[in-house]
Amino acid sequence: MLNIIKSGFLIVLMSVFLVFVGYMTGGPDGAFIFFIISLAFNFFSYFFSDKIVLAAYHAQPADAQEHAWLFEALTKLANAAELPVIPKLYVIPIAEPNAFATGRNPKHAVVAVTQGLLDALPHDEVAAVIAHELGHVKHYDILIQTIVASMASAIMWIASMTRWFGILGGSGSDRRDGNAIGWIFVALLSPVAAMLIQAAISRSREYMADDYSRKLMGSGEYLVNALCRISGAEDRIVEAQHGSAISASTAHMFIYSPKSNFLFKIFSTHPGLEERINNLRK
Repeated sequence: MLNIIKSGFLIVLMSVFLVFVGYMTGGPDGAFIFFIISLAFNFFSYFFSDKIVLAAYHAQPADAQEHAWLFEALTKLANAAELPVIPKLYVIPIAEPNAFATGRNPKHAVVAVTQGLLDALPHDEVAAVIAHELGHVKHYDILIQTIVASMASAIMWIASMTRWFGILGGSGSDRRDGNAIGWIFVALLSPVAAMLIQAAISRSREYMADDYSRKLMGSGEYLVNALCRISGAEDRIVEAQHGSAISASTAHMFIYSPKSNFLFKIFSTHPGLEERINNLRK
């Protein structure tokens, strides 16, 4: 229940921030417009984000015979986590070893693993990765991260539009002064603020999911080994392919985020590998 309350609070916080951006650029009328936009984003993300991301990566339902051991591991871990429904299992046909969970709540959850993960990791380490993803399901992380990410994208899109097209509206010297301040905030500061909120939320949730994997597996070493193996294999594959097959817009969903181009570590949606290992070995 506490995690549901936290998720609701963070959704409201991001919605208020989006409305504030609207007010800074267009006054009360802008605030109302962006309030409607925030409702639309929340509704769309709640019901359709899982279908979109699965389709984007051409994920297919896992084969009951070929992946029998994977279904067995998922079922065992989901029962240990006391989830109301066993999540659906999908396989993504890319070589990079990775995984993510999606779905609006534990009753409509999906765990997706890449073919590269199944090829690169032994079964117990794959199970540790699945346990991590079930931690996201258990704590309603999927919903909050999806909505926060979509609204952060909306804020950055608004900032881009404001920067390039000068959407300032209104008239009168006072209003123009307010709009000038709003332009500066929206064009320069709001994308940074949105990215910081998204990154901070995502990093804290990754630590929670790592801890949950340790709890379900009985040891953090399974996930430590999995993360080390994923990191090394993914870096080699990305270098060979001259780029990652994982989109930057969805990288926050995966257990391991490919190296980003951000200049500062503070904007990363994932804790560093060393920090995660230290946390798991506490």
